[in-house]
Amino acid sequence: MYSLYIHIPFCRRACHYCDFHFSTTLRRKGEMINAICSELFLRQNEAKGSTLQTIYLGGGTPTVLSFDELQQLFNTIHRYYNVSATAEITIEANPDDFFKDREPEIFLAQLQSLGINRLSIGVQSFFEEDLQLMNRIHTALQVEQLLPLASSYFDNMTIDLIYGIPTMDNRRWQKNIEKALSFGIPHISAYALTVEEKTALHRFISVGKIPPIDDQLSHTHFQLLIDRLEREGFVQYEFSNFGKEGYFSKNNTAYWFGKPYMGIGPSAHSFNGNIRSWNIAHNIKYIKEIERGVLPNEEEVLTVNNQYNELIITRIRTMVGIDIEEVAIRFGTDYQKYLLQQAHKYLDEGLLQITKNHLKVTRKGKFLSDGIASDLFRVDDFI
Repeated sequence: MYSLYIHIPFCRRACHYCDFHFSTTLRRKGEMINAICSELFLRQNEAKGSTLQTIYLGGGTPTVLSFDELQQLFNTIHRYYNVSATAEITIEANPDDFFKDREPEIFLAQLQSLGINRLSIGVQSFFEEDLQLMNRIHTALQVEQLLPLASSYFDNMTIDLIYGIPTMDNRRWQKNIEKALSFGIPHISAYALTVEEKTALHRFISVGKIPPIDDQLSHTHFQLLIDRLEREGFVQYEFSNFGKEGYFSKNNTAYWFGKPYMGIGPSAHSFNGNIRSWNIAHNIKYIKEIERGVLPNEEEVLTVNNQYNELIITRIRTMVGIDIEEVAIRFGTDYQKYLLQQAHKYLDEGLLQITKNHLKVTRKGKFLSDGIASDLFRVDDFI
C-alpha cells in the first residue's frame, strides 16, 4: 500500500478556525502547480517499485484550481508514478468553487474525467448563521444545490460537518444531521470545533466577541451524532469518520495503520515507516527551492518510542483498536506490559476494553480518546 497526498495551499477566504497552511492570494497558482509537478518529478524514485493505491488532493482548497491546472497535476502523476486501476482518488472541495464562473455540472464532469472517484465536500453546516460565524465563503443554498448534482456524478462522496459551535444548540445540530442524511451521502466526517492559537476564532473568543467552546455541548453533540448515524447503518470506523459498508476512506485508513505515504507541496508530510519528513510551510520559499532543484524539507528518524506512540495515537481512534500482540511483536514484551499497565485504570473505569486481544475505547471513552492515548504514551528513554 502506497499513498500520495498533494497539498494545494490556496483558499479564497480564511475560515476563522483554520490553522492549516494556505494563502488567500491566488496569483501564484500557476507557479505553485509547476513547482508541485517538479517535486513529483524530483521524488519519483521514492515510490519506485510501488503502486499508488490512493491519491488525495487536500489543502487549502484544491477546487480553486482550474481544470487545466488539475489536468497538469494528473498528467504529471501518471507520467512518473504507477497508479492502480482501482486507486481511490479523492479531491477536497468547497461548494462555492462549483458556482464561481463555472457551470457546476461541467466542473463535476471534468473532475470525473481526471479519474477522481471520491469527492470530499466541506459543508460544515447547513445553516447560514453557522457558516457566517466560521467565515465560510459558501452559502447554505449552494450546498443544497450542489449535493444532488454531485451525487449524480460521484457515488463515493463524503461531507464534513462541525459540531460544538458555541451558538449551535442541540436542535440545530440534529437538523444538520437530518439534512445530511436526506441527501443519501454514504460517508460523513464530523469534527468538534477547536480553538487553535493564532486563529481569528481564538482572538474573537479572547475578546468576548464569540462565546467560548463548551466541552459539554461538544460531547452532547457527539453522542447525538453517534446515536443517529448508527440507526441509519453507518459504522464509526474512526473517531471522526462514519461510513456505510464499502465507503470507508482507504486513504485515511492507510494513515491510521502506518502505511507509507508521500506528501507533495508546501507543509506536506511524508512517512516511510521509520522516517517522517515535512516540506517548508512557505509558498514563495517552496517555489524558489524547487526551481533550484532542491527539496525544501526536514526529516526525523523515529525512535522506537516515537513509533510506539504513533501506533497508539492512530489505532486507538479506530474501531479496530490496538492489537496487543502486534505491540509485542514490533516493540517487545516490555512495551506490551507497559501498555497494559497504563491501560489498567481505564479498563477499570469502563473507558477501555479488550476484545479478541485488541485494546479499544468504549463508547463511554470515545470522546476522551486523545487524553487516554497520551496516558498510554512512552515519553522516557525506555528501551
